[in-house]
Amino acid sequence: MTPSSAQSVSKLACVILTAGQGKRMKSAKPKVLHEIAGRPMINWLLRSVEELSPDKIIVVTAPDAPGVADAVAPHDTAIQKIPMGTGDAVRAAMPALKGFDGDILVLLGDMPLLSTGMMQGLIEARRHDAQTGIAVLGVEYKNPPAFGRLVMNADGTLNKIVEDKDATPEQRAIKLCNTGAFCIDGTKLSGWLDKLQTNNAQGEYYITDLPEIAAREGVKTRVSILYNADEVAGVNSRADLAVVEAIAQKNLRRAAMDNGATLIDPSSVFFCYDTKIGRDVVIGPNVVFGPGVTVGDNVTIEAFCHIEGARIDTGCTVGPFARLRPGTKLGAKVKIGNFVETKNAHLHDGAKASHLAYIGDADVGAGVNFSCGAITANYDGFEKFKTVIGDNAMVGSNVTLVAPVTIGKGAYIAAGATVTKDVADDALYVERAEPRMLAGWAAKFRAKKQKK
Repeated sequence: MTPSSAQSVSKLACVILTAGQGKRMKSAKPKVLHEIAGRPMINWLLRSVEELSPDKIIVVTAPDAPGVADAVAPHDTAIQKIPMGTGDAVRAAMPALKGFDGDILVLLGDMPLLSTGMMQGLIEARRHDAQTGIAVLGVEYKNPPAFGRLVMNADGTLNKIVEDKDATPEQRAIKLCNTGAFCIDGTKLSGWLDKLQTNNAQGEYYITDLPEIAAREGVKTRVSILYNADEVAGVNSRADLAVVEAIAQKNLRRAAMDNGATLIDPSSVFFCYDTKIGRDVVIGPNVVFGPGVTVGDNVTIEAFCHIEGARIDTGCTVGPFARLRPGTKLGAKVKIGNFVETKNAHLHDGAKASHLAYIGDADVGAGVNFSCGAITANYDGFEKFKTVIGDNAMVGSNVTLVAPVTIGKGAYIAAGATVTKDVADDALYVERAEPRMLAGWAAKFRAKKQKK
């Protein structure tokens, strides 16, 4: 590397373009805020960029997309007032880069799965030698989509990029395509942008014209080739969003299995971007993880569970058909059975609710048995109240615990009770009406009906 280029090695800025209108999404929400595995796609890309530790990140947005600025904070945003193409979008970011003399990475916000490693390869291509001012990320397709084609020189450098709408039939036959990702010498970018013209099918300023402009000054463009097209899958429609979601889920499933989890039917398990799964975890079919889930080692999650905002400690069993809602904490070896729902509830070690129960806004002690049909009545229509159950208490079938209420350690709540006051340690709480049995009543009733 030459001394003249050494200064730029330690400097890097990134410009992410998000100002496209995204009309095909048919949505009031800015395109880059649509979620992949529970996280806006712009934040997927930002996380990969942040791993490069750039000096600046600038996100170019449209005037009517304030939510984007909130999503990318604390990074700077720039406004492209009128959508006049990718070159014009990069130009909108230049005031924030005034005086910057490092490399500038230009990425598309609707291409969320591009890895840090691929970005690094693109940067290294730009820094190949002192004569290289631009690097383009290219990918080869057997049947190219409507992407710009990379027209190469005999020496392996890039001659030009031709957009699909402007390409001849011969150029459309080229398999190597532009992904939209560039790394550009920041000392020259502003001057090159000033030379862009709109003499193309779209009547826009194309960033893809920069290699030809640079070549007229004797500056080379190199291509960094990507061999995994999944990384550059873009989102322009709801169908595209589903494709990228599928790719992200495939990656998340693979990561879980690589880290020691067993997925009985991987294709039916859906993770969130932040799901943490321990070792020797077994996950049955049709399990969905929402945001904020941590699963410890040696946990079994049976089929058809929905889990979000929950922490599950080692040795627990959950499901089938269980729902753990935000604020759920399960201690070691807790059992949550079929058709049990929890919310903002802490079940301590060894507690169990084996079937048909609701536990909300509750602290359930170690070893508690929460029986079939029992619920915490935690909401009065205006406020929510807490239920506290002491260690080793027994909550019988079809019990209603009307919060706020405390059940003492070792207490027994008889089946069918509605508990509205605190229960002492080791006490038995029974609430039942005096039973009545009318001998022969059913036979008389049937006879009366049959005469009609």
